[in-house]
Amino acid sequence: MGNAAETVIAIGTKKGLWLARSTDRASWILDGPYFLNIEVASVAIDTRGGRTRVLAGINDWHWGPAVVHSDDLGATWTEPEHGAIKFPADTGAELARIWHLRPDTDERPGVVWAGCEPISVWKSTDSGESFELNRGLWEHPHRKEWGEGFGGPAAHTIIPDREDAKTLHVAMSTGGVYRSRDAGGSWEPRNKGISAGFMPDEEPEFGQCVHRITADAADHNRLYAQNHGGVYRTDNGGDEWVSIADGLPADFGFTFLTHPRRAGTAWTIPLHSDFQRIPVGGRLALWRTDDAGLTWAEQREGLPDGEYNVVLRDAAWVDEHDGVAGLYFGTRAGEVFASSDEGASFSQVAERLPDVLSVRAAVVA
Repeated sequence: MGNAAETVIAIGTKKGLWLARSTDRASWILDGPYFLNIEVASVAIDTRGGRTRVLAGINDWHWGPAVVHSDDLGATWTEPEHGAIKFPADTGAELARIWHLRPDTDERPGVVWAGCEPISVWKSTDSGESFELNRGLWEHPHRKEWGEGFGGPAAHTIIPDREDAKTLHVAMSTGGVYRSRDAGGSWEPRNKGISAGFMPDEEPEFGQCVHRITADAADHNRLYAQNHGGVYRTDNGGDEWVSIADGLPADFGFTFLTHPRRAGTAWTIPLHSDFQRIPVGGRLALWRTDDAGLTWAEQREGLPDGEYNVVLRDAAWVDEHDGVAGLYFGTRAGEVFASSDEGASFSQVAERLPDVLSVRAAVVA
């Protein structure tokens, strides 16, 4: 690689992992596949501490799920000898899938979070070499009433608070949003205002099928949620959510992105409806807000038409480029797109891959 900074995209698919590299975010070199014919449900790129570590949550159909990592951009891979994530014997549970991998902030080096199926949260303090089950969430009295989304029962999003190391948010399908104020010791549902139209009580304390949550760049108490029907914002850490769907062509979707530095700037990718999970009008598009959801504008220059260009919840990311941020996402049609101008235009990184499940991007030295 030399000394030139590169942007790296990790692309986890239904049948393998690819890594794309670029020095200009316009032309890309695609390497892979790694773990051919193995599901890669989650990926992360950890650039803290002067090292670039790519982590992947693989699902080997023979050996089962595991977290693997590479410190040389895919040249070699390491899997912990005893499995990084393994349920304690007293739980009687077995790991089914690693849905989400999330390195914590720069101020908490070594800490990596994992959200898994069955619904559970795990913490690593050694950069993903080993993980410990969060007992507070696992033993929560609501757990027996949590359901499962179409893809399975999953803790699919973990948001560590940038300012308060004791505050965490987790989103699950189905169960909704839960918050901890004591570093995961205890958890409380935080779903007031989020609809669950598929339930008799459309605004229950918990049980919502929240598809994704993410935090605002400036206000650590402001979060956004893409729900199973509904797009929301909270300005008080989840105590109450308000709809910000007005101005969008639809309120169903899976993913949600926020700008790494600019307050109020975010993107979502609406789908037609719960019953027709295709881009609205068959036109793949991102919708951007610069005022925290008060208004929205479509962005789709360079994006194709097509009913199979569905973007799943973990298959989109924003880099932290010092200049203009880059956007990246992959589709169930196996196409991957990149924008070096915050969504104003897109170019294709890859095509004809298996279903894209997870995408992460980072600037590395």
